Amino acid sequence: MRTRTLVTLPLAAAMIVLGLAISAGQESTWTPPRTPDGQPDIQGVWTNYTATPFEVPDSSDNPALYAGDPDGTGRGTGPSAFLNDTVDRTLTKGRSLVVDPPNGRVPIMPWAEEQRTFKLLHIQDHWLHHTPWERCITRGVPGGIFPTGYGSGYQILQGSGHVAILYEMIHEARIIPVASLRDATSQRWFVGPPSGGPTGRPHVGNSIRLWNGDSRGRWEGNTLVVDITNYNDKGSIATNAATQRVRSIPQSEELHVVERYTRVDEDTLNYEVTIEDPKVFTAPWRVAMPLHREPDYRIFEYACHEGNLAVPNTLSAGRARDRAVAARR
Repeated sequence: MRTRTLVTLPLAAAMIVLGLAISAGQESTWTPPRTPDGQPDIQGVWTNYTATPFEVPDSSDNPALYAGDPDGTGRGTGPSAFLNDTVDRTLTKGRSLVVDPPNGRVPIMPWAEEQRTFKLLHIQDHWLHHTPWERCITRGVPGGIFPTGYGSGYQILQGSGHVAILYEMIHEARIIPVASLRDATSQRWFVGPPSGGPTGRPHVGNSIRLWNGDSRGRWEGNTLVVDITNYNDKGSIATNAATQRVRSIPQSEELHVVERYTRVDEDTLNYEVTIEDPKVFTAPWRVAMPLHREPDYRIFEYACHEGNLAVPNTLSAGRARDRAVAARR
């Protein structure tokens, strides 16, 4: 019996190791379904609810300022800056969504932080001090995918030559031209007429500037890579208080963004984005987070201006403050 036991235990251990190896192999070799024209299928309704902060907190941070309430007078009158819908969701908390630089902090130039701080301190003085999201224009690209804690549904649709993303918040539909699979072997992004045959649609001309830039997609294996250029300098790289000190940071016409969408299992779509703007940031930085498939999630119309009194109320409060100050003189 002792001999049989000595033989059985190593055999059982080997079988466990083999089982783990097979399981790991199955996970690493998972392949996404395909659309009728052969694209990796990333379609569905996805959400980005998370408890992970955008950046690693620092003692120099001023959360009240980033929430647009620098003097604390509005505290307790509205939702938390980090509101999360936890219904039927298990939210994990990581270190930060910013994964590069390694310290988890966006490398913002001092002038850009000063401009953000001025706008937030004077948010009651002018509508231009509000972000494009608050003005119901756009949450931006990539800002529209950064978590906000509510209204966080995204529906992805695919057709021949295009991928469409419907954003729940502000109800935007983003259409991304995608190079056909037979042309996706090129390693170049063309900014002018391509030479050597078609490899995808080039970016629009340099004189055309857009709030959300000009998106051009291609497949690299099972990853959809989207290159975005041709931004205007009117927007903000992030527009919601959940992005902490990055809220209201400006963007320049030199902003360049590269997104990567990779479906890693049936219910997980990994999202990564690299942001580079040499006029605003001292170095490129990167955000990484999972999107979760929720087939039962309902995307409702986000009618931004219908009954939205946030901006007029903020500005009227500022004028009431000005009258009160004038009356005391």
